[in-house]
Amino acid sequence: MTSVEEVASNYIEAMAAVDPIEATAWGVPGHDHRLPDLSPAGIEARAEVKWAAVAALAATAPVSDAERIGATVMAERLSVSLEIHDTGEDLRPLRVLSSPQGQVRRSFDLMATDDEHDWEVICARLEAVPDAIGQLKVTLGEGLTRALTSPRRQVLACAKQCDTWGGAGTSVSFFAGLVAKYPGGPSAAALERGAAAAGRAFVELGTWLRENYLPGATEKDPVGRERYALAARSFTGAELNLEDTYRFGWDELRRIEDRMAAVADEILPGAALGEVTAKLESEPDHLIEGVENFRHWNQELIDRTVAALDGVHFDIAEPIRRCEAMIAPPGGAAAMYYTGPSEDFSRPGRTWYPTLGKTRFPLWREVSVCYHEGVPGHHLQIAQVRYRSDRLNRYQRLAGFTSGHGEGWALYAERLMGELGYLEDPAYELGMLSSHAMRAVRVIVDIGMHLELPIPPDERYHPGERWTPELALPFVIERSCFPADFMASEVDRYLGMPGQAISYKVGERVWLESRARAEARKGTAFDLKDFHRFALDLGGMGLDQLASELERY
Repeated sequence: MTSVEEVASNYIEAMAAVDPIEATAWGVPGHDHRLPDLSPAGIEARAEVKWAAVAALAATAPVSDAERIGATVMAERLSVSLEIHDTGEDLRPLRVLSSPQGQVRRSFDLMATDDEHDWEVICARLEAVPDAIGQLKVTLGEGLTRALTSPRRQVLACAKQCDTWGGAGTSVSFFAGLVAKYPGGPSAAALERGAAAAGRAFVELGTWLRENYLPGATEKDPVGRERYALAARSFTGAELNLEDTYRFGWDELRRIEDRMAAVADEILPGAALGEVTAKLESEPDHLIEGVENFRHWNQELIDRTVAALDGVHFDIAEPIRRCEAMIAPPGGAAAMYYTGPSEDFSRPGRTWYPTLGKTRFPLWREVSVCYHEGVPGHHLQIAQVRYRSDRLNRYQRLAGFTSGHGEGWALYAERLMGELGYLEDPAYELGMLSSHAMRAVRVIVDIGMHLELPIPPDERYHPGERWTPELALPFVIERSCFPADFMASEVDRYLGMPGQAISYKVGERVWLESRARAEARKGTAFDLKDFHRFALDLGGMGLDQLASELERY
Protein backbone atom coordinates (compact mmCIF):
# COMPACT_ATOMS: atom_id res chain seq x y z
CA MET A 1 0.00 0.00 0.00
CA THR A 2 1.28 3.49 -0.88
CA SER A 3 2.21 5.57 2.17
CA VAL A 4 1.04 9.09 2.85
CA GLU A 5 4.62 10.31 2.43
CA GLU A 6 4.79 8.72 -1.02
CA VAL A 7 1.46 10.26 -2.07
CA ALA A 8 2.67 13.66 -0.86
CA SER A 9 6.01 13.41 -2.66
CA ASN A 10 4.37 12.15 -5.86
CA TYR A 11 1.97 15.09 -5.74
CA ILE A 12 4.79 17.63 -5.40
CA GLU A 13 6.68 16.15 -8.37
CA ALA A 14 3.55 15.93 -10.53
CA MET A 15 2.41 19.45 -9.68
CA ALA A 16 5.90 20.86 -10.27
CA ALA A 17 5.77 19.39 -13.79
CA VAL A 18 2.49 21.14 -14.64
CA ASP A 19 3.09 24.30 -12.59
CA PRO A 20 6.71 25.44 -12.90
CA ILE A 21 5.94 28.65 -10.97
CA GLU A 22 5.04 26.55 -7.93
CA ALA A 23 8.16 24.47 -8.54
CA THR A 24 10.26 27.64 -8.38
CA ALA A 25 8.53 28.79 -5.19
CA TRP A 26 9.09 25.38 -3.58
CA GLY A 27 12.66 25.09 -4.82
CA VAL A 28 11.98 21.88 -6.77
CA PRO A 29 14.74 21.82 -9.43
CA GLY A 30 14.44 21.25 -13.15
CA HIS A 31 11.48 23.49 -13.98
CA ASP A 32 12.72 27.09 -13.71
CA HIS A 33 13.18 27.44 -17.46
CA ARG A 34 9.44 26.94 -18.10
CA LEU A 35 6.12 28.58 -17.27
CA PRO A 36 2.80 26.80 -16.69
CA ASP A 37 0.18 26.39 -19.37
CA LEU A 38 -2.30 29.13 -18.40
CA SER A 39 -4.96 27.94 -20.85
CA PRO A 40 -8.05 25.93 -19.81
CA ALA A 41 -6.16 22.76 -20.75
CA GLY A 42 -3.41 23.65 -18.30
CA ILE A 43 -5.94 24.41 -15.59
CA GLU A 44 -7.50 20.97 -16.13
CA ALA A 45 -4.10 19.29 -16.02
CA ARG A 46 -3.42 20.80 -12.60
CA ALA A 47 -6.86 19.76 -11.38
CA GLU A 48 -6.17 16.20 -12.53
CA VAL A 49 -3.02 16.09 -10.40
CA LYS A 50 -5.12 17.10 -7.38
CA TRP A 51 -7.86 14.56 -8.11
CA ALA A 52 -5.25 11.80 -8.45
CA ALA A 53 -3.72 12.72 -5.10
CA VAL A 54 -7.12 12.76 -3.34
CA ALA A 55 -7.87 9.31 -4.75
CA ALA A 56 -4.45 8.02 -3.70
CA LEU A 57 -4.90 9.38 -0.18
CA ALA A 58 -8.20 7.53 0.12
CA ALA A 59 -6.33 4.29 -0.47
CA THR A 60 -3.73 4.87 2.27
CA ALA A 61 -3.84 3.71 5.88
CA PRO A 62 -1.86 6.14 8.09
CA VAL A 63 0.33 4.22 10.54
CA SER A 64 1.20 7.10 12.88
CA ASP A 65 -0.28 10.26 14.28
CA ALA A 66 2.02 12.31 12.07
CA GLU A 67 0.73 10.46 8.99
CA ARG A 68 -2.86 10.98 10.09
CA ILE A 69 -2.30 14.70 10.45
CA GLY A 70 -0.51 14.95 7.11
CA ALA A 71 -3.18 12.99 5.24
CA THR A 72 -5.97 15.10 6.77
CA VAL A 73 -4.25 18.35 5.87
CA MET A 74 -3.62 17.27 2.30
CA ALA A 75 -7.12 15.89 1.71
CA GLU A 76 -8.83 18.99 3.11
CA ARG A 77 -6.68 21.49 1.19
CA LEU A 78 -6.92 19.67 -2.15
CA SER A 79 -10.64 19.00 -1.82
CA VAL A 80 -11.60 22.64 -1.23
CA SER A 81 -9.36 23.68 -4.11
CA LEU A 82 -11.18 21.25 -6.39
CA GLU A 83 -14.56 22.52 -5.20
CA ILE A 84 -13.52 26.00 -6.28
CA HIS A 85 -12.26 24.66 -9.61
CA ASP A 86 -15.61 22.99 -10.24
CA THR A 87 -17.40 26.35 -9.94
CA GLY A 88 -15.38 27.82 -12.82
CA GLU A 89 -13.54 30.40 -10.70
CA ASP A 90 -10.31 29.56 -12.57
CA LEU A 91 -11.81 31.22 -15.66
CA ARG A 92 -12.03 34.63 -13.95
CA PRO A 93 -8.65 34.92 -12.22
CA LEU A 94 -7.98 38.67 -12.57
CA ARG A 95 -7.34 40.40 -9.26
CA VAL A 96 -4.96 43.02 -7.97
CA LEU A 97 -3.08 40.44 -5.89
CA SER A 98 -1.99 37.01 -7.15
CA SER A 99 -3.34 37.15 -10.70
CA PRO A 100 -1.73 34.71 -13.19
CA GLN A 101 0.22 37.44 -14.95
CA GLY A 102 1.40 38.68 -11.54
CA GLN A 103 2.54 35.17 -10.66
CA VAL A 104 4.49 35.04 -13.92
CA ARG A 105 6.26 38.29 -13.06
CA ARG A 106 6.96 37.32 -9.45
CA SER A 107 8.44 33.98 -10.49
CA PHE A 108 11.53 35.85 -11.71
CA ASP A 109 12.10 37.33 -8.23
CA LEU A 110 12.89 33.84 -6.92
CA MET A 111 15.32 32.79 -9.63
CA ALA A 112 19.07 32.53 -9.07
CA THR A 113 21.42 34.94 -10.88
CA ASP A 114 24.75 33.61 -9.67
CA ASP A 115 26.35 32.30 -12.86
CA GLU A 116 25.97 31.99 -16.63
CA HIS A 117 23.80 28.89 -16.36
CA ASP A 118 21.35 30.76 -14.10
CA TRP A 119 21.03 33.50 -16.72
CA GLU A 120 20.45 30.92 -19.44
CA VAL A 121 17.56 29.56 -17.37
CA ILE A 122 16.15 33.07 -16.92
CA CYS A 123 16.47 33.61 -20.67
CA ALA A 124 14.46 30.44 -21.38
CA ARG A 125 11.69 31.53 -18.99
CA LEU A 126 11.64 35.02 -20.54
CA GLU A 127 11.15 33.41 -23.95
CA ALA A 128 8.19 31.47 -22.53
CA VAL A 129 6.36 34.60 -21.32
CA PRO A 130 4.54 35.50 -24.59
CA ASP A 131 3.07 32.00 -24.91
CA ALA A 132 1.95 32.01 -21.26
CA ILE A 133 0.26 35.39 -21.70
CA GLY A 134 -1.41 34.15 -24.88
CA GLN A 135 -2.73 31.12 -22.98
CA LEU A 136 -4.10 33.41 -20.26
CA LYS A 137 -6.03 35.32 -22.93
CA VAL A 138 -7.58 32.02 -24.07
CA THR A 139 -8.71 31.31 -20.51
CA LEU A 140 -10.14 34.79 -20.09
CA GLY A 141 -11.89 34.44 -23.45
CA GLU A 142 -13.45 31.17 -22.30
CA GLY A 143 -14.65 32.97 -19.19
CA LEU A 144 -16.24 35.66 -21.35
CA THR A 145 -18.02 32.98 -23.38
CA ARG A 146 -19.40 31.37 -20.22
CA ALA A 147 -20.22 34.68 -18.48
CA LEU A 148 -17.62 33.94 -15.80
CA THR A 149 -15.74 37.23 -15.73
CA SER A 150 -13.73 39.29 -13.28
CA PRO A 151 -15.10 42.66 -12.09
CA ARG A 152 -14.17 45.87 -13.92
CA ARG A 153 -12.23 47.15 -10.91
CA GLN A 154 -9.90 44.14 -10.99
CA VAL A 155 -9.54 44.26 -14.79
CA LEU A 156 -8.45 47.90 -14.74
CA ALA A 157 -6.04 47.30 -11.85
CA CYS A 158 -4.48 44.33 -13.66
CA ALA A 159 -4.22 46.32 -16.91
CA LYS A 160 -2.37 49.04 -15.03
CA GLN A 161 -0.01 46.44 -13.55
CA CYS A 162 0.67 45.12 -17.05
CA ASP A 163 1.58 48.65 -18.18
CA THR A 164 4.01 49.04 -15.28
CA TRP A 165 5.65 45.64 -15.61
CA GLY A 166 5.72 45.77 -19.41
CA GLY A 167 7.19 49.28 -19.58
CA ALA A 168 4.33 51.01 -21.38
CA GLY A 169 5.06 54.59 -22.45
CA THR A 170 8.46 55.85 -21.37
CA SER A 171 8.99 53.59 -18.35
CA VAL A 172 11.47 50.70 -18.26
CA SER A 173 9.89 47.26 -18.09
CA PHE A 174 10.47 44.97 -15.14
CA PHE A 175 12.05 42.49 -17.54
CA ALA A 176 14.49 45.02 -19.00
CA GLY A 177 15.45 45.99 -15.46
CA LEU A 178 16.04 42.35 -14.65
CA VAL A 179 18.40 41.66 -17.57
CA ALA A 180 20.22 44.94 -16.90
CA LYS A 181 21.69 43.12 -13.88
CA TYR A 182 23.40 40.60 -16.19
CA PRO A 183 27.16 41.16 -15.83
CA GLY A 184 27.80 40.48 -19.51
CA GLY A 185 28.60 37.39 -21.53
CA PRO A 186 27.30 35.12 -24.28
CA SER A 187 23.62 35.37 -23.23
CA ALA A 188 23.39 39.16 -23.51
CA ALA A 189 21.63 39.38 -26.87
CA ALA A 190 19.19 36.56 -26.13
CA LEU A 191 18.34 38.06 -22.73
CA GLU A 192 17.61 41.44 -24.30
CA ARG A 193 15.37 39.84 -26.93
CA GLY A 194 13.58 37.79 -24.30
CA ALA A 195 13.05 40.82 -22.05
CA ALA A 196 11.74 42.90 -24.94
CA ALA A 197 9.31 40.15 -25.99
CA ALA A 198 8.12 39.63 -22.40
CA GLY A 199 7.59 43.36 -21.93
CA ARG A 200 5.61 43.59 -25.19
CA ALA A 201 3.45 40.65 -24.14
CA PHE A 202 2.54 42.40 -20.89
CA VAL A 203 1.80 45.72 -22.57
CA GLU A 204 -0.33 43.95 -25.17
CA LEU A 205 -2.19 42.10 -22.42
CA GLY A 206 -2.98 45.42 -20.74
CA THR A 207 -4.36 46.76 -24.02
CA TRP A 208 -6.32 43.54 -24.65
CA LEU A 209 -7.85 43.69 -21.19
CA ARG A 210 -9.13 47.22 -21.77
CA GLU A 211 -10.29 46.73 -25.33
CA ASN A 212 -11.48 43.12 -25.47
CA TYR A 213 -12.20 41.96 -21.92
CA LEU A 214 -13.43 45.06 -20.11
CA PRO A 215 -16.67 45.44 -22.13
CA GLY A 216 -17.79 42.01 -20.89
CA ALA A 217 -16.43 42.33 -17.35
CA THR A 218 -18.71 42.05 -14.34
CA GLU A 219 -20.08 45.37 -13.19
CA LYS A 220 -20.70 44.31 -9.60
CA ASP A 221 -17.82 43.82 -7.14
CA PRO A 222 -19.53 41.80 -4.35
CA VAL A 223 -19.55 38.04 -4.96
CA GLY A 224 -22.51 37.14 -2.73
CA ARG A 225 -22.88 34.67 0.13
CA GLU A 226 -22.37 31.36 -1.70
CA ARG A 227 -19.14 32.29 -3.47
CA TYR A 228 -17.88 34.13 -0.41
CA ALA A 229 -18.47 31.20 1.97
CA LEU A 230 -16.52 28.81 -0.27
CA ALA A 231 -13.67 31.29 -0.73
CA ALA A 232 -13.51 31.94 3.01
CA ARG A 233 -13.32 28.20 3.69
CA SER A 234 -10.47 27.96 1.20
CA PHE A 235 -8.51 30.73 2.93
CA THR A 236 -9.26 29.74 6.52
CA GLY A 237 -9.89 26.00 6.51
CA ALA A 238 -12.90 26.65 8.74
CA GLU A 239 -16.67 26.56 8.51
CA LEU A 240 -17.54 30.09 9.61
CA ASN A 241 -20.72 31.72 10.78
CA LEU A 242 -20.26 34.85 8.68
CA GLU A 243 -22.62 37.08 10.68
CA ASP A 244 -20.89 36.07 13.92
CA THR A 245 -17.51 36.76 12.33
CA TYR A 246 -18.74 40.16 11.14
CA ARG A 247 -19.81 41.05 14.70
CA PHE A 248 -16.45 39.80 15.98
CA GLY A 249 -14.73 42.24 13.63
CA TRP A 250 -16.66 45.16 15.10
CA ASP A 251 -15.98 44.03 18.68
CA GLU A 252 -12.27 43.70 17.96
CA LEU A 253 -12.08 47.11 16.30
CA ARG A 254 -13.71 48.82 19.27
CA ARG A 255 -11.46 47.00 21.75
CA ILE A 256 -8.33 47.94 19.80
CA GLU A 257 -9.42 51.56 19.37
CA ASP A 258 -9.85 51.90 23.14
CA ARG A 259 -6.29 50.69 23.68
CA MET A 260 -4.98 52.92 20.87
CA ALA A 261 -6.50 55.95 22.59
CA ALA A 262 -4.79 55.03 25.86
CA VAL A 263 -1.37 54.53 24.23
CA ALA A 264 -1.74 57.73 22.18
CA ASP A 265 -2.36 59.59 25.45
CA GLU A 266 0.92 58.21 26.79
CA ILE A 267 2.75 59.61 23.78
CA LEU A 268 1.07 63.04 23.66
CA PRO A 269 -1.28 63.59 26.61
CA GLY A 270 -4.60 65.13 25.68
CA ALA A 271 -4.00 65.01 21.94
CA ALA A 272 -6.27 63.37 19.39
CA LEU A 273 -5.05 60.18 17.72
CA GLY A 274 -4.51 62.01 14.43
CA GLU A 275 -2.21 64.53 16.12
CA VAL A 276 -0.20 61.71 17.69
CA THR A 277 0.26 59.82 14.41
CA ALA A 278 1.19 63.07 12.64
CA LYS A 279 3.89 63.62 15.27
CA LEU A 280 5.21 60.07 14.79
CA GLU A 281 5.22 60.51 11.01
CA SER A 282 7.68 63.40 11.31
CA GLU A 283 9.69 62.62 14.44
CA PRO A 284 13.40 62.18 13.53
CA ASP A 285 13.89 59.40 16.09
CA HIS A 286 11.19 57.33 14.35
CA LEU A 287 12.10 58.10 10.75
CA ILE A 288 14.44 56.77 8.05
CA GLU A 289 15.29 58.54 4.79
CA GLY A 290 16.18 56.55 1.68
CA VAL A 291 15.01 53.22 0.29
CA GLU A 292 18.29 51.38 0.79
CA ASN A 293 18.64 52.72 4.33
CA PHE A 294 15.15 51.44 5.06
CA ARG A 295 15.94 48.01 3.59
CA HIS A 296 19.09 47.92 5.74
CA TRP A 297 17.02 48.81 8.82
CA ASN A 298 14.64 45.94 8.06
CA GLN A 299 17.57 43.55 7.69
CA GLU A 300 19.14 44.67 10.95
CA LEU A 301 15.85 44.28 12.83
CA ILE A 302 15.36 40.77 11.42
CA ASP A 303 18.90 39.74 12.37
CA ARG A 304 18.64 41.29 15.83
CA THR A 305 15.30 39.61 16.51
CA VAL A 306 16.58 36.19 15.46
CA ALA A 307 19.56 36.56 17.81
CA ALA A 308 17.36 37.72 20.70
CA LEU A 309 14.67 35.03 20.40
CA ASP A 310 16.83 32.01 19.58
CA GLY A 311 17.33 29.75 22.57
CA VAL A 312 15.16 31.94 24.79
CA HIS A 313 11.64 31.97 23.36
CA PHE A 314 12.19 29.69 20.33
CA ASP A 315 14.83 27.23 19.18
CA ILE A 316 15.75 28.46 15.70
CA ALA A 317 17.71 25.97 13.59
CA GLU A 318 20.77 27.21 11.71
CA PRO A 319 19.25 27.23 8.17
CA ILE A 320 16.29 29.28 9.43
CA ARG A 321 18.39 32.06 10.92
CA ARG A 322 18.93 33.64 7.52
CA CYS A 323 16.12 35.84 6.20
CA GLU A 324 16.74 38.53 3.59
CA ALA A 325 14.99 41.92 3.56
CA MET A 326 14.13 42.98 0.00
CA ILE A 327 12.45 45.92 -1.75
CA ALA A 328 9.58 44.72 -3.97
CA PRO A 329 9.53 45.74 -7.66
CA PRO A 330 6.95 48.44 -8.43
CA GLY A 331 3.56 47.66 -9.89
CA GLY A 332 2.15 45.10 -7.46
CA ALA A 333 -0.20 45.44 -4.52
CA ALA A 334 0.77 47.77 -1.69
CA ALA A 335 1.17 45.25 1.15
CA MET A 336 4.47 43.80 2.33
CA TYR A 337 4.82 40.06 1.72
CA TYR A 338 7.07 37.06 2.34
CA THR A 339 8.46 34.32 0.12
CA GLY A 340 9.67 31.10 1.70
CA PRO A 341 13.04 29.42 1.33
CA SER A 342 13.67 26.76 -1.26
CA GLU A 343 13.34 23.15 -0.24
CA ASP A 344 17.10 22.79 0.22
CA PHE A 345 17.51 26.28 1.79
CA SER A 346 19.89 27.37 -0.98
CA ARG A 347 17.48 30.30 -1.47
CA PRO A 348 16.59 31.93 1.86
CA GLY A 349 13.25 33.20 3.03
CA ARG A 350 12.71 36.85 2.07
CA THR A 351 10.53 39.74 3.13
CA TRP A 352 9.45 42.11 0.31
CA TYR A 353 8.52 45.73 0.95
CA PRO A 354 6.67 47.75 -1.75
CA THR A 355 7.71 51.40 -1.31
CA LEU A 356 4.94 52.87 -3.52
CA GLY A 357 7.49 55.45 -4.64
CA LYS A 358 8.24 56.63 -1.09
CA THR A 359 11.75 57.49 0.07
CA ARG A 360 10.82 58.52 3.62
CA PHE A 361 9.75 55.86 6.11
CA PRO A 362 8.21 56.56 9.54
CA LEU A 363 9.08 53.58 11.72
CA TRP A 364 6.34 53.63 14.35
CA ARG A 365 4.30 51.10 12.37
CA GLU A 366 7.13 49.23 10.62
CA VAL A 367 8.51 47.37 13.65
CA SER A 368 5.47 45.13 14.03
CA VAL A 369 5.20 44.75 10.24
CA CYS A 370 8.75 43.39 10.25
CA TYR A 371 7.89 41.01 13.09
CA HIS A 372 4.83 39.87 11.10
CA GLU A 373 6.70 39.10 7.89
CA GLY A 374 10.00 37.98 9.41
CA VAL A 375 10.61 36.55 12.88
CA PRO A 376 8.67 35.34 14.80
CA GLY A 377 6.04 35.67 12.05
CA HIS A 378 6.02 34.19 8.56
CA HIS A 379 9.71 33.40 8.27
CA LEU A 380 9.96 31.47 11.52
CA GLN A 381 6.73 29.61 10.82
CA ILE A 382 7.21 28.77 7.13
CA ALA A 383 10.93 28.10 7.28
CA GLN A 384 10.45 25.91 10.36
CA VAL A 385 7.92 23.84 8.41
CA ARG A 386 10.37 23.49 5.48
CA TYR A 387 13.05 22.37 7.91
CA ARG A 388 11.06 19.66 9.72
CA SER A 389 11.49 16.89 7.14
CA ASP A 390 11.79 14.47 10.07
CA ARG A 391 8.11 14.84 10.94
CA LEU A 392 6.27 16.58 8.07
CA ASN A 393 5.62 15.12 4.65
CA ARG A 394 6.65 16.92 1.48
CA TYR A 395 3.20 18.35 0.82
CA GLN A 396 3.06 19.82 4.33
CA ARG A 397 6.53 21.32 3.99
CA LEU A 398 6.02 22.89 0.56
CA ALA A 399 2.32 23.27 -0.24
CA GLY A 400 0.42 23.11 3.05
CA PHE A 401 0.25 26.84 3.77
CA THR A 402 -3.26 27.97 4.71
CA SER A 403 -3.88 31.70 5.03
CA GLY A 404 -5.91 31.47 8.25
CA HIS A 405 -3.18 29.42 9.92
CA GLY A 406 -0.22 31.37 8.51
CA GLU A 407 -1.58 34.91 8.63
CA GLY A 408 -3.22 34.17 11.96
CA TRP A 409 0.15 33.11 13.35
CA ALA A 410 1.91 36.19 11.95
CA LEU A 411 -0.68 38.51 13.51
CA TYR A 412 -0.42 36.56 16.77
CA ALA A 413 3.37 37.00 16.52
CA GLU A 414 3.01 40.79 16.44
CA ARG A 415 1.03 40.71 19.69
CA LEU A 416 3.43 38.13 21.15
CA MET A 417 6.38 40.48 20.69
CA GLY A 418 4.54 43.01 22.83
CA GLU A 419 3.97 40.36 25.48
CA LEU A 420 7.67 39.49 25.41
CA GLY A 421 8.69 43.12 25.95
CA TYR A 422 9.82 44.11 22.46
CA LEU A 423 7.27 46.91 22.00
CA GLU A 424 8.04 48.89 25.15
CA ASP A 425 8.32 52.11 23.14
CA PRO A 426 4.67 53.26 23.07
CA ALA A 427 5.14 54.43 19.48
CA TYR A 428 5.83 50.86 18.42
CA GLU A 429 2.92 49.53 20.47
CA LEU A 430 0.67 52.06 18.75
CA GLY A 431 2.01 50.80 15.42
CA MET A 432 1.14 47.23 16.35
CA LEU A 433 -2.34 48.30 17.44
CA SER A 434 -2.82 50.18 14.18
CA SER A 435 -1.88 47.00 12.31
CA HIS A 436 -4.44 45.03 14.32
CA ALA A 437 -7.10 47.69 13.82
CA MET A 438 -6.55 47.44 10.07
CA ARG A 439 -7.02 43.64 10.26
CA ALA A 440 -10.25 44.10 12.24
CA VAL A 441 -11.39 46.62 9.63
CA ARG A 442 -10.69 43.94 7.02
CA VAL A 443 -13.11 41.55 8.69
CA ILE A 444 -15.82 44.20 8.74
CA VAL A 445 -15.52 45.48 5.18
CA ASP A 446 -14.62 42.19 3.51
CA ILE A 447 -17.68 40.37 4.82
CA GLY A 448 -19.74 43.56 4.78
CA MET A 449 -19.04 44.43 1.13
CA HIS A 450 -19.36 40.94 -0.32
CA LEU A 451 -22.55 40.09 1.59
CA GLU A 452 -23.78 43.71 1.43
CA LEU A 453 -24.52 43.69 5.16
CA PRO A 454 -25.81 46.70 7.09
CA ILE A 455 -23.55 48.82 9.28
CA PRO A 456 -24.69 48.46 12.93
CA PRO A 457 -27.27 51.08 13.93
CA ASP A 458 -25.19 52.18 16.95
CA GLU A 459 -22.06 52.78 14.85
CA ARG A 460 -21.07 56.42 14.24
CA TYR A 461 -20.15 55.77 10.59
CA HIS A 462 -23.24 55.68 8.31
CA PRO A 463 -25.37 53.68 10.78
CA GLY A 464 -27.83 51.28 9.17
CA GLU A 465 -26.52 51.73 5.61
CA ARG A 466 -25.38 48.72 3.60
CA TRP A 467 -21.73 48.38 2.71
CA THR A 468 -20.50 49.43 -0.72
CA PRO A 469 -16.92 49.94 -1.97
CA GLU A 470 -17.61 53.68 -1.95
CA LEU A 471 -18.52 53.56 1.75
CA ALA A 472 -15.62 51.24 2.55
CA LEU A 473 -12.70 53.40 1.43
CA PRO A 474 -13.20 56.42 3.77
CA PHE A 475 -13.96 54.00 6.60
CA VAL A 476 -10.81 51.93 6.20
CA ILE A 477 -8.63 55.04 5.90
CA GLU A 478 -10.08 56.63 9.04
CA ARG A 479 -10.25 53.55 11.24
CA SER A 480 -6.97 51.86 10.28
CA CYS A 481 -4.74 54.98 10.41
CA PHE A 482 -2.96 53.69 7.30
CA PRO A 483 -2.16 55.94 4.30
CA ALA A 484 -4.93 56.55 1.77
CA ASP A 485 -3.01 55.10 -1.22
CA PHE A 486 -2.27 51.91 0.71
CA MET A 487 -5.88 51.47 1.81
CA ALA A 488 -7.23 52.16 -1.70
CA SER A 489 -5.11 49.24 -2.89
CA GLU A 490 -6.37 47.22 0.06
CA VAL A 491 -10.05 47.74 -0.82
CA ASP A 492 -9.31 46.57 -4.37
CA ARG A 493 -7.54 43.55 -2.88
CA TYR A 494 -10.50 42.62 -0.65
CA LEU A 495 -12.91 42.83 -3.55
CA GLY A 496 -10.66 40.68 -5.75
CA MET A 497 -9.87 38.00 -3.13
CA PRO A 498 -13.05 37.48 -1.10
CA GLY A 499 -12.41 35.70 2.19
CA GLN A 500 -8.64 36.22 2.32
CA ALA A 501 -8.70 39.48 4.26
CA ILE A 502 -10.57 37.97 7.22
CA SER A 503 -8.05 35.14 7.62
CA TYR A 504 -5.66 37.25 9.74
CA LYS A 505 -8.01 38.10 12.60
CA VAL A 506 -9.97 34.85 12.34
CA GLY A 507 -6.71 32.91 12.49
CA GLU A 508 -5.30 34.94 15.36
CA ARG A 509 -8.51 34.28 17.29
CA VAL A 510 -7.94 30.50 16.99
CA TRP A 511 -4.30 30.81 18.08
CA LEU A 512 -5.22 32.90 21.12
CA GLU A 513 -8.19 30.76 22.16
CA SER A 514 -6.18 27.53 21.74
CA ARG A 515 -3.34 28.93 23.83
CA ALA A 516 -5.78 30.05 26.55
CA ARG A 517 -7.32 26.58 26.71
CA ALA A 518 -3.87 24.98 26.91
CA GLU A 519 -2.91 27.32 29.76
CA ALA A 520 -6.10 26.40 31.60
CA ARG A 521 -5.43 22.66 31.14
CA LYS A 522 -1.75 22.80 32.14
CA GLY A 523 -1.92 25.39 34.89
CA THR A 524 1.50 26.17 36.33
CA ALA A 525 3.05 23.48 34.11
CA PHE A 526 2.21 25.46 30.97
CA ASP A 527 5.36 26.46 29.07
CA LEU A 528 4.95 29.03 26.29
CA LYS A 529 8.10 28.05 24.41
CA ASP A 530 7.07 24.38 24.43
CA PHE A 531 3.54 25.26 23.30
CA HIS A 532 4.92 27.17 20.33
CA ARG A 533 7.27 24.30 19.45
CA PHE A 534 4.41 21.80 19.52
CA ALA A 535 2.13 24.09 17.52
CA LEU A 536 4.62 25.02 14.79
CA ASP A 537 5.74 21.41 14.41
CA LEU A 538 2.19 20.53 13.34
CA GLY A 539 2.80 22.39 10.07
CA GLY A 540 0.24 24.39 8.15
CA MET A 541 -3.42 23.34 8.17
CA GLY A 542 -6.96 24.67 8.23
CA LEU A 543 -8.14 26.42 11.36
CA ASP A 544 -10.73 23.81 12.29
CA GLN A 545 -8.05 21.13 12.27
CA LEU A 546 -5.58 23.41 14.09
CA ALA A 547 -8.02 23.98 16.95
CA SER A 548 -8.60 20.23 17.20
CA GLU A 549 -4.90 19.30 17.13
CA LEU A 550 -3.97 21.93 19.74
CA GLU A 551 -6.46 20.36 22.15
CA ARG A 552 -3.95 17.50 22.36
CA TYR A 553 -1.23 19.70 23.86
